[in-house]
Amino acid sequence: MAHATHAKHRNALPQLGETRLLTDGGLETTLIFLDGMELPCFASFDLLRTAKGKAHLEAYYRRYAELAAEKGVGFVLDSPTWRASSDWGKKLGYSADALDAINREAIQMLLALRERFEAPGRPHVVSGNIGPRGDGYSPDFLMTEREARDYHTTQIRAFAEEGADMVTAMTMTHTGEAAGVASASAQAGLPVAISFTVETDGRLPTGQELGEAIAETDALSLKVPTYYMINCAHPDHFRDAVSRGEDWTKRIRGVRANASRMSHAELDNAEELDDGNPLEFGREHGELLALLPNLRVFGGCCGTDDRHVNAIADNCCHHRKAA
Repeated sequence: MAHATHAKHRNALPQLGETRLLTDGGLETTLIFLDGMELPCFASFDLLRTAKGKAHLEAYYRRYAELAAEKGVGFVLDSPTWRASSDWGKKLGYSADALDAINREAIQMLLALRERFEAPGRPHVVSGNIGPRGDGYSPDFLMTEREARDYHTTQIRAFAEEGADMVTAMTMTHTGEAAGVASASAQAGLPVAISFTVETDGRLPTGQELGEAIAETDALSLKVPTYYMINCAHPDHFRDAVSRGEDWTKRIRGVRANASRMSHAELDNAEELDDGNPLEFGREHGELLALLPNLRVFGGCCGTDDRHVNAIADNCCHHRKAA
Protein backbone atom coordinates (compact mmCIF):
# COMPACT_ATOMS: atom_id res chain seq x y z
CA MET A 1 0.00 0.00 0.00
CA ALA A 2 2.68 2.51 0.95
CA HIS A 3 4.95 4.04 -1.65
CA ALA A 4 6.89 6.52 0.49
CA THR A 5 10.06 5.64 -1.43
CA HIS A 6 8.53 7.63 -4.29
CA ALA A 7 8.67 10.77 -2.14
CA LYS A 8 11.55 12.04 -4.20
CA HIS A 9 11.73 15.62 -2.94
CA ARG A 10 10.24 15.30 0.55
CA ASN A 11 13.52 15.89 2.37
CA ALA A 12 14.81 18.63 0.08
CA LEU A 13 12.02 20.67 -1.51
CA PRO A 14 13.53 22.59 -4.44
CA GLN A 15 11.39 25.66 -3.70
CA LEU A 16 13.20 26.12 -0.38
CA GLY A 17 16.29 27.10 -2.37
CA GLU A 18 16.49 29.37 -5.39
CA THR A 19 14.47 27.14 -7.74
CA ARG A 20 11.28 28.70 -9.14
CA LEU A 21 8.44 26.36 -9.96
CA LEU A 22 5.16 26.72 -11.78
CA THR A 23 1.95 25.05 -10.70
CA ASP A 24 -1.50 24.88 -12.27
CA GLY A 25 -4.30 27.43 -12.47
CA GLY A 26 -7.87 27.37 -11.23
CA LEU A 27 -8.72 23.66 -11.43
CA GLU A 28 -12.35 23.75 -10.37
CA THR A 29 -13.31 26.93 -12.23
CA THR A 30 -11.62 25.59 -15.37
CA LEU A 31 -13.48 22.29 -15.12
CA ILE A 32 -16.86 23.94 -14.52
CA PHE A 33 -16.80 27.10 -16.64
CA LEU A 34 -14.41 26.19 -19.47
CA ASP A 35 -14.81 22.43 -19.74
CA GLY A 36 -18.51 22.20 -18.84
CA MET A 37 -18.01 19.54 -16.17
CA GLU A 38 -20.44 18.91 -13.31
CA LEU A 39 -18.66 19.25 -9.96
CA PRO A 40 -21.00 18.76 -6.99
CA CYS A 41 -19.67 20.66 -3.95
CA PHE A 42 -16.81 21.97 -6.15
CA ALA A 43 -15.22 18.52 -5.69
CA SER A 44 -12.80 17.81 -8.53
CA PHE A 45 -11.65 14.55 -6.89
CA ASP A 46 -15.06 13.07 -7.76
CA LEU A 47 -13.90 12.83 -11.39
CA LEU A 48 -11.50 10.05 -10.34
CA ARG A 49 -14.50 7.71 -9.99
CA THR A 50 -14.61 7.13 -13.74
CA ALA A 51 -12.00 6.42 -16.39
CA LYS A 52 -13.31 9.35 -18.44
CA GLY A 53 -13.09 11.72 -15.48
CA LYS A 54 -9.58 10.61 -14.61
CA ALA A 55 -8.46 11.06 -18.21
CA HIS A 56 -9.88 14.59 -18.15
CA LEU A 57 -7.91 15.41 -14.99
CA GLU A 58 -4.72 13.94 -16.45
CA ALA A 59 -5.15 16.06 -19.58
CA TYR A 60 -5.59 19.15 -17.39
CA TYR A 61 -2.31 18.51 -15.53
CA ARG A 62 -0.48 17.59 -18.74
CA ARG A 63 -1.31 20.99 -20.24
CA TYR A 64 0.51 22.73 -17.37
CA ALA A 65 3.38 20.25 -17.18
CA GLU A 66 3.99 20.82 -20.89
CA LEU A 67 3.95 24.58 -20.29
CA ALA A 68 6.55 24.21 -17.52
CA ALA A 69 8.70 22.10 -19.86
CA GLU A 70 8.42 24.76 -22.57
CA LYS A 71 9.54 27.39 -20.05
CA GLY A 72 12.40 25.20 -18.84
CA VAL A 73 11.24 25.14 -15.21
CA GLY A 74 9.94 22.61 -12.70
CA PHE A 75 6.41 22.10 -11.51
CA VAL A 76 4.33 21.49 -8.39
CA LEU A 77 1.73 18.80 -9.04
CA ASP A 78 -1.08 19.67 -6.59
CA SER A 79 -3.63 16.89 -6.17
CA PRO A 80 -7.35 17.43 -6.98
CA THR A 81 -8.26 16.65 -3.36
CA TRP A 82 -9.23 20.07 -1.99
CA ARG A 83 -12.67 18.69 -1.11
CA ALA A 84 -11.58 15.10 -0.33
CA SER A 85 -11.90 15.27 3.46
CA SER A 86 -14.49 13.38 5.48
CA ASP A 87 -17.30 15.94 5.87
CA TRP A 88 -17.32 16.72 2.15
CA GLY A 89 -16.90 13.06 1.25
CA LYS A 90 -20.03 12.19 3.25
CA LYS A 91 -22.00 14.90 1.43
CA LEU A 92 -21.00 13.25 -1.83
CA GLY A 93 -21.87 9.73 -0.66
CA TYR A 94 -18.34 8.42 -0.07
CA SER A 95 -17.60 5.90 2.68
CA ALA A 96 -14.42 6.43 4.70
CA ASP A 97 -12.70 3.60 2.80
CA ALA A 98 -13.77 4.92 -0.61
CA LEU A 99 -12.55 8.41 0.25
CA ASP A 100 -9.21 7.06 1.47
CA ALA A 101 -8.80 5.11 -1.75
CA ILE A 102 -9.51 8.13 -3.92
CA ASN A 103 -7.01 10.30 -2.00
CA ARG A 104 -4.40 7.63 -2.64
CA GLU A 105 -5.36 7.33 -6.30
CA ALA A 106 -4.95 11.08 -6.73
CA ILE A 107 -1.36 10.91 -5.49
CA GLN A 108 -0.63 7.85 -7.65
CA MET A 109 -1.88 9.75 -10.72
CA LEU A 110 0.52 12.61 -9.98
CA LEU A 111 3.45 10.25 -9.37
CA ALA A 112 2.87 8.77 -12.83
CA LEU A 113 2.76 12.27 -14.35
CA ARG A 114 6.03 13.12 -12.64
CA GLU A 115 7.65 10.04 -14.13
CA ARG A 116 6.65 11.34 -17.54
CA PHE A 117 7.55 15.01 -17.22
CA GLU A 118 10.36 15.47 -14.71
CA ALA A 119 13.81 16.11 -16.22
CA PRO A 120 17.21 17.28 -14.95
CA GLY A 121 16.91 20.88 -13.77
CA ARG A 122 13.09 20.66 -13.83
CA PRO A 123 12.00 19.01 -10.55
CA HIS A 124 8.35 18.00 -10.19
CA VAL A 125 7.07 18.10 -6.61
CA VAL A 126 4.00 16.01 -5.74
CA SER A 127 1.79 17.85 -3.24
CA GLY A 128 -1.30 16.59 -1.44
CA ASN A 129 -3.89 19.37 -1.50
CA ILE A 130 -5.90 19.95 1.69
CA GLY A 131 -8.94 22.21 1.71
CA PRO A 132 -10.91 23.72 4.58
CA ARG A 133 -13.47 21.69 6.49
CA GLY A 134 -15.97 24.50 5.98
CA ASP A 135 -16.42 27.09 3.26
CA GLY A 136 -13.24 28.29 1.59
CA TYR A 137 -14.50 31.86 1.58
CA SER A 138 -16.09 32.13 5.01
CA PRO A 139 -14.80 31.54 8.55
CA ASP A 140 -18.18 30.14 9.53
CA PHE A 141 -16.65 27.00 11.02
CA LEU A 142 -13.75 27.74 13.35
CA MET A 143 -11.66 24.94 14.82
CA THR A 144 -8.96 24.68 17.42
CA GLU A 145 -5.56 23.33 16.41
CA ARG A 146 -6.39 19.97 18.01
CA GLU A 147 -9.81 19.67 16.35
CA ALA A 148 -8.30 20.47 12.95
CA ARG A 149 -5.40 18.09 13.50
CA ASP A 150 -7.79 15.25 14.30
CA TYR A 151 -10.01 16.07 11.33
CA HIS A 152 -7.28 16.30 8.68
CA THR A 153 -4.95 13.51 9.89
CA THR A 154 -6.52 10.68 7.86
CA GLN A 155 -6.20 12.48 4.53
CA ILE A 156 -2.66 13.65 5.24
CA ARG A 157 -1.59 10.17 6.32
CA ALA A 158 -2.85 8.79 3.00
CA PHE A 159 -0.75 11.36 1.14
CA ALA A 160 2.35 10.44 3.16
CA GLU A 161 1.92 6.70 2.67
CA GLU A 162 1.40 7.04 -1.08
CA GLY A 163 4.61 9.00 -1.55
CA ALA A 164 3.63 12.68 -1.72
CA ASP A 165 6.52 15.07 -1.21
CA MET A 166 4.51 17.60 0.78
CA VAL A 167 1.10 18.96 1.77
CA THR A 168 -0.39 22.25 0.58
CA ALA A 169 -3.35 23.59 2.57
CA MET A 170 -5.37 25.89 0.32
CA THR A 171 -7.78 28.71 1.19
CA MET A 172 -7.25 28.53 4.93
CA THR A 173 -9.53 31.10 6.57
CA HIS A 174 -8.31 30.97 10.19
CA THR A 175 -5.27 30.02 12.25
CA GLY A 176 -6.75 27.11 14.21
CA GLU A 177 -7.35 25.02 11.10
CA ALA A 178 -4.08 26.12 9.51
CA ALA A 179 -2.15 25.04 12.61
CA GLY A 180 -4.01 21.73 12.79
CA VAL A 181 -3.04 20.91 9.21
CA ALA A 182 0.56 21.88 9.98
CA SER A 183 0.59 19.65 13.06
CA ALA A 184 -0.95 16.67 11.24
CA SER A 185 1.59 17.09 8.45
CA ALA A 186 4.45 17.17 10.95
CA GLN A 187 3.18 13.97 12.57
CA ALA A 188 3.06 12.32 9.14
CA GLY A 189 6.61 13.47 8.33
CA LEU A 190 5.55 15.77 5.50
CA PRO A 191 6.64 19.36 4.82
CA VAL A 192 3.63 21.68 4.61
CA ALA A 193 2.76 24.95 2.89
CA ILE A 194 -0.08 26.87 4.51
CA SER A 195 -1.94 29.07 2.03
CA PHE A 196 -4.27 31.68 3.49
CA THR A 197 -7.01 33.39 1.55
CA VAL A 198 -7.60 37.09 2.13
CA GLU A 199 -10.41 39.55 1.48
CA THR A 200 -10.16 42.71 -0.65
CA ASP A 201 -8.53 44.50 2.33
CA GLY A 202 -5.69 41.97 2.54
CA ARG A 203 -6.95 40.50 5.82
CA LEU A 204 -8.11 36.95 6.48
CA PRO A 205 -11.89 36.40 6.41
CA THR A 206 -11.73 36.54 10.24
CA GLY A 207 -10.42 40.11 9.98
CA GLN A 208 -6.95 39.15 11.18
CA GLU A 209 -3.92 40.69 9.48
CA LEU A 210 -1.86 38.26 7.40
CA GLY A 211 1.36 38.79 9.35
CA GLU A 212 -0.43 38.17 12.64
CA ALA A 213 -2.02 35.00 11.24
CA ILE A 214 1.38 33.65 10.21
CA ALA A 215 2.85 34.36 13.66
CA GLU A 216 -0.14 32.77 15.41
CA THR A 217 -0.09 29.68 13.19
CA ASP A 218 3.63 29.25 13.87
CA ALA A 219 2.94 29.47 17.60
CA LEU A 220 -0.01 27.04 17.59
CA SER A 221 1.54 24.32 15.40
CA LEU A 222 3.42 21.31 16.75
CA LYS A 223 6.06 22.20 14.16
CA VAL A 224 6.36 25.51 12.33
CA PRO A 225 4.98 25.23 8.74
CA THR A 226 7.64 24.86 6.05
CA TYR A 227 6.42 27.98 4.29
CA TYR A 228 3.32 30.05 3.57
CA MET A 229 1.37 30.99 0.46
CA ILE A 230 -1.51 33.29 -0.49
CA ASN A 231 -4.31 32.06 -2.73
CA CYS A 232 -7.85 32.82 -3.89
CA ALA A 233 -7.39 36.61 -3.93
CA HIS A 234 -6.31 39.06 -6.63
CA PRO A 235 -2.81 40.62 -6.26
CA ASP A 236 -4.51 43.99 -5.75
CA HIS A 237 -6.12 42.63 -2.60
CA PHE A 238 -2.90 41.75 -0.80
CA ARG A 239 -0.22 43.91 -2.42
CA ASP A 240 -0.40 46.58 0.30
CA ALA A 241 -0.32 43.95 3.06
CA VAL A 242 3.01 42.58 1.81
CA SER A 243 4.55 45.88 0.71
CA ARG A 244 5.96 47.11 4.03
CA GLY A 245 9.01 44.87 4.00
CA GLU A 246 8.11 43.23 7.30
CA ASP A 247 10.05 40.14 8.28
CA TRP A 248 7.10 37.74 7.96
CA THR A 249 6.90 38.36 4.21
CA LYS A 250 10.04 36.22 3.86
CA ARG A 251 7.93 33.21 4.90
CA ILE A 252 5.78 33.52 1.76
CA ARG A 253 7.11 31.29 -1.01
CA GLY A 254 4.04 30.82 -3.19
CA VAL A 255 1.12 32.72 -4.71
CA ARG A 256 -1.94 31.32 -6.46
CA ALA A 257 -4.05 34.40 -7.13
CA ASN A 258 -7.51 34.89 -8.60
CA ALA A 259 -7.86 36.37 -12.07
CA SER A 260 -10.74 38.56 -10.91
CA ARG A 261 -10.67 41.61 -8.68
CA MET A 262 -14.13 40.69 -7.37
CA SER A 263 -14.65 39.98 -3.68
CA HIS A 264 -15.33 36.44 -2.46
CA ALA A 265 -19.02 37.30 -2.03
CA GLU A 266 -19.21 38.57 -5.61
CA LEU A 267 -17.38 35.50 -6.96
CA ASP A 268 -19.71 33.22 -5.03
CA ASN A 269 -22.70 34.74 -6.81
CA ALA A 270 -21.12 35.05 -10.26
CA GLU A 271 -22.76 33.06 -13.03
CA GLU A 272 -20.00 33.75 -15.56
CA LEU A 273 -16.27 33.33 -15.25
CA ASP A 274 -14.24 36.51 -14.80
CA ASP A 275 -10.84 35.67 -16.28
CA GLY A 276 -9.44 39.21 -15.96
CA ASN A 277 -6.52 40.16 -18.18
CA PRO A 278 -3.86 37.40 -18.37
CA LEU A 279 -1.03 39.67 -19.58
CA GLU A 280 -1.70 42.26 -16.87
CA PHE A 281 -1.97 39.43 -14.35
CA GLY A 282 1.50 38.23 -15.33
CA ARG A 283 2.99 41.71 -14.95
CA GLU A 284 1.41 42.06 -11.50
CA HIS A 285 3.18 38.90 -10.41
CA GLY A 286 6.46 40.33 -11.62
CA GLU A 287 5.81 43.29 -9.32
CA LEU A 288 5.12 40.93 -6.41
CA LEU A 289 8.62 39.50 -6.78
CA ALA A 290 10.06 42.82 -5.62
CA LEU A 291 7.91 42.66 -2.47
CA LEU A 292 8.22 38.97 -1.63
CA PRO A 293 11.91 38.09 -1.79
CA ASN A 294 11.43 34.33 -1.35
CA LEU A 295 8.59 33.82 -3.82
CA ARG A 296 9.25 30.52 -5.60
CA VAL A 297 5.93 28.83 -6.51
CA PHE A 298 3.72 30.49 -9.14
CA GLY A 299 0.26 29.42 -10.24
CA GLY A 300 -3.35 30.54 -10.26
CA CYS A 301 -6.67 30.11 -8.51
CA CYS A 302 -10.25 31.02 -9.49
CA GLY A 303 -10.65 32.13 -13.10
CA THR A 304 -7.08 31.40 -14.17
CA ASP A 305 -5.95 28.96 -16.84
CA ASP A 306 -2.79 28.19 -18.79
CA ARG A 307 -2.82 31.67 -20.38
CA HIS A 308 -2.44 33.26 -16.97
CA VAL A 309 0.27 30.84 -15.84
CA ASN A 310 2.12 31.38 -19.12
CA ALA A 311 2.09 35.15 -18.49
CA ILE A 312 3.24 34.65 -14.91
CA ALA A 313 6.14 32.47 -16.10
CA ASP A 314 7.23 35.11 -18.59
CA ASN A 315 7.42 37.67 -15.79
CA CYS A 316 8.67 35.56 -12.88
CA CYS A 317 10.60 32.52 -14.12
CA HIS A 318 13.72 33.90 -15.74
CA HIS A 319 14.65 30.76 -17.50
CA ARG A 320 16.02 29.24 -20.58
CA LYS A 321 13.35 27.75 -22.79
CA ALA A 322 13.64 24.06 -23.53
CA ALA A 323 15.35 23.34 -26.81
